[in-house]
Amino acid sequence: MFVSPAYAQAAGGAGGITSFIPLILIFAIMYFLMIRPQQKKAKEHRAMVADLRKGDQIVTAGGLLGKVTKVGAENEVEIQIATGVKVKVVQNTIQAVLNKTEPAK
Repeated sequence: MFVSPAYAQAAGGAGGITSFIPLILIFAIMYFLMIRPQQKKAKEHRAMVADLRKGDQIVTAGGLLGKVTKVGAENEVEIQIATGVKVKVVQNTIQAVLNKTEPAK
């Protein structure tokens, strides 16, 4: 009674796909500027952690500098941070490898 139905008019024949083009462009820009570089860096980190060997000098995310003494199962690495002081760290917390040892022949 008091409210009359309102009908939307078509906007001059513009298709539905044209309204999604800006959204698609935004997603493409976000992918190339944010998502792809993150995936690349994560892949490099996984490769670095997988290549750890005994004798490598590393830096952990907490800032510990040490030498790998044992690469164990269950994603654990034992590092020597001082003479006679060994700690176990999770492999994913290793941030960088400073000096790589040569593989055994």
